[in-house]
Amino acid sequence: MRKTLLLALALLLSASMFAQSRVSYLRQFFESEELPTDWTYEGAGVENWSIWPTHQAGGEPNEIKLYWRPAFNGTARFVSPAVDLTGVDEVIFSFKAFLDNYQNVPHQMGVATSSDNGITWNIAWQETYATHNQGQHSIVANVNTVDMGKSNVKFCIFYTGDSNNMNGWYFDDIEVYTLDQLNLSMLSVNFPNIVGIEDNQVGFKVQNIGVENISSFEASYQINDNAPVVETFQTNLSSTTKADFVFNKTVALTPGNYTITLTILNVNGVEDVTYDNVATQEIKAAIGTAQRTPMIEHFSSSTCAPCVMVNESMALLTENNPGKYTYTKYAMNWPLEGDAYCTEEGLERKNYYNVTGAPQLFIDGIDQGGAAITQNLLNQRLNTPSYIDIKGAFNMEGSVITVSADVMALVNMPETRIYISVNEKTTTGNVGYNGETEFHHIMMKMLEDAEGTETTFQVGETKHFEFSYDMSNTFMEETNDLEVAVWAQDYISYEIYNSHFLYEYTSHPYPAENIQLEGNSEEGLQITWEAPSQGSPIGYDVYVNGELKADNTSELSYHLDGVAGLKAVNIIAIYEDEKQSVGLAGTIDLGGEEEEIICNAPTNLNASIEQDAEGFDYNFKVTMSWDAAENANEYVIYLDGEKLDTTAETSYVKGFDEEGTHSFTVASVCENGESEQSESLEFTLIGEYIDEINNNFEIYPNPAEDFVKVTGSRISSVKVYNYLGILIDEIEANSDELEINISNYNSGIYFVEINTDKENSIIRIIKN
Repeated sequence: MRKTLLLALALLLSASMFAQSRVSYLRQFFESEELPTDWTYEGAGVENWSIWPTHQAGGEPNEIKLYWRPAFNGTARFVSPAVDLTGVDEVIFSFKAFLDNYQNVPHQMGVATSSDNGITWNIAWQETYATHNQGQHSIVANVNTVDMGKSNVKFCIFYTGDSNNMNGWYFDDIEVYTLDQLNLSMLSVNFPNIVGIEDNQVGFKVQNIGVENISSFEASYQINDNAPVVETFQTNLSSTTKADFVFNKTVALTPGNYTITLTILNVNGVEDVTYDNVATQEIKAAIGTAQRTPMIEHFSSSTCAPCVMVNESMALLTENNPGKYTYTKYAMNWPLEGDAYCTEEGLERKNYYNVTGAPQLFIDGIDQGGAAITQNLLNQRLNTPSYIDIKGAFNMEGSVITVSADVMALVNMPETRIYISVNEKTTTGNVGYNGETEFHHIMMKMLEDAEGTETTFQVGETKHFEFSYDMSNTFMEETNDLEVAVWAQDYISYEIYNSHFLYEYTSHPYPAENIQLEGNSEEGLQITWEAPSQGSPIGYDVYVNGELKADNTSELSYHLDGVAGLKAVNIIAIYEDEKQSVGLAGTIDLGGEEEEIICNAPTNLNASIEQDAEGFDYNFKVTMSWDAAENANEYVIYLDGEKLDTTAETSYVKGFDEEGTHSFTVASVCENGESEQSESLEFTLIGEYIDEINNNFEIYPNPAEDFVKVTGSRISSVKVYNYLGILIDEIEANSDELEINISNYNSGIYFVEINTDKENSIIRIIKN
């Protein structure tokens, strides 16, 4: 009984330790579409604040937004109701924010307090932001202004700057509170919303919102109702510090939808019983990934002077990146009389994005304001995985266009819209007042209309879309100058999952059909499929867990030995003229555990050097060789740090004309990727005849048996090469004289390279 009583007291004390000091004075999450009671707007821009049904700042919809219109230059304040802080010396003011910056100019955001009803504001924290899209921020500010301890303290988030230079600033999840004595808050789950089926790392972000330092904590993650994974983390977190952590145990998931829950269990050995120790996230497991083609939407006008420079920048970007983008430009009807090619469908897209001026650009649904898309941003979007595959084609008969597109989802995609835009590549009939004489990627018609086609996808599902339209009802100038853009978009969040230009003036690339997967870890994986009922592919690419296993095979089956566990298979039909279909996907769990493939770098590198080799076009013929590595299918050769070539052999011949020193390494390429590079081998190409007349150094005796001496001025180092040019010895000197021990050398000719800070010389020696 005594032991039980002591345990109960210990638990009670641990709970009280977490709860004893934290007090929340103000919490506002903007759950309503109306302005919260007693919150006000003050200063400049009072008409610019409103509740938006978005979650740009990182919380849940809704959030407060400071919009740029009507334009102002000054300080705008979003002010809280007064709270009683009698006896309180310091509080924490926390919130989330997102700046959508129009120009790369400074904008200042901060937190201030007032105890005289806003007559005087005392700054508690401020920061300046200047980059184009500053991203999400979780702000935690210590507030200890002169207003602390008063009974009527108001707080404000303020903005100072020229609103013309931004698109908007979003704020959410505002809280004023005091710190606990000991508390670790689970801020977020650092885990993608969409993941692959292979092992995925689970990460999370925490913050010490207590007074005490935290040296260790225990946390868990749980997928749906599966058993939780528990791990202990050693750390050193001071008060208000944030940090990221990753669980050692990874997660493998079959395709589908899941909920992941992360929980802080104890801190510094004490059980965590606070409300903020849990974070959850909805995730989807995908059957694979598709190459993303970024979708550019551009609102412009032939009467818009600022549009000219942006059009020029975009023309250069697209010229330098063929095949790496999809592009639709909407002609707008402002300023002046507007562009003659403005359409109602273009205006609908303008209203959809809340566009209020030109130029304005979006990439994958992300607002870039009036700035042209940069190469870095395009590369970033190109390298972002996609989980939607889009392929198709269009053809013309007279003025009637027929468009067919396949969209295949590699993950569950509810409430998706498919948009199809028929563009003319170059137009001249809409010349306006800005000096431009031609325009590019101009939208002529959206199929079926600007609302797109609403649909849903299950993982692995392909849907076919087909439309016909008489383009003589549009501003089309030439029937042979069209392009068709297709993209899949979340209508609410604007996120574009993927896009593609369809193949032009040709037949549709239909996908393979009826995939069948059979096997187990002992028998291997047997994959079969059927040719499409329409179309005539010339072959098929077979991918297993994202890795190409069969390249353009003409067979309708493929077998893979030595595999186990969960496998995702994707079959892509290949057509003439490098056309491809969308994939045909499926998964199978073969059971067992797959043996780890060890991929080691090759060893025993060597180089054989011949000068003036018969029938060889270069002065020097260098044969680089190495021993075969287990599990290697081929080898990558790196010369002087740069990739030279790939070969399936264990040797490689390279020609050189100039004398000089080089080094090479080799890496193995196995089924699971490329190994580290081998140790390097250095070789020097030295001509048969060496001009020693101008050498300022002396080597003696020469020939020699045991030692040679090198004398000269300020010798920094000496390298010795054999007759093949292979480095066999290197000696640091930093003197005017040194001795080289050659007693272990084989008899023959050697070359000594003498290096100083001013010159290098090579002298031949003979070992008896």
